[in-house]
Amino acid sequence: MSMIKEFMDFLYEYKVIGLAIAFIIGVAATALIKSLVDNILMPIITFFIPGGAWQTASITIGSIVITWGKFLADLIYFIIVAFVVFIIAKKVLKEEKVEKK
Repeated sequence: MSMIKEFMDFLYEYKVIGLAIAFIIGVAATALIKSLVDNILMPIITFFIPGGAWQTASITIGSIVITWGKFLADLIYFIIVAFVVFIIAKKVLKEEKVEKK
């Protein structure tokens, strides 16, 4: 029975339950943000870029294929996700400013 108590103490001491909940919410938020980017923002961006198939654009140098369109799409996705996380963190983690004397 002491092994179970030690395990429960471990879970409480290192806040593993809270971490697990945060991870689950993070996965759900990632899916939501990915849907926002893929289904709302990227079609708008694609509308303004002529050719439409820019995400599949690539350069072939001999036997090497560099798919720069996919990289650019992933970069845009990363920037949008980072910005959304920044906005959420700024609102949620608001700390009171300490006044300097």
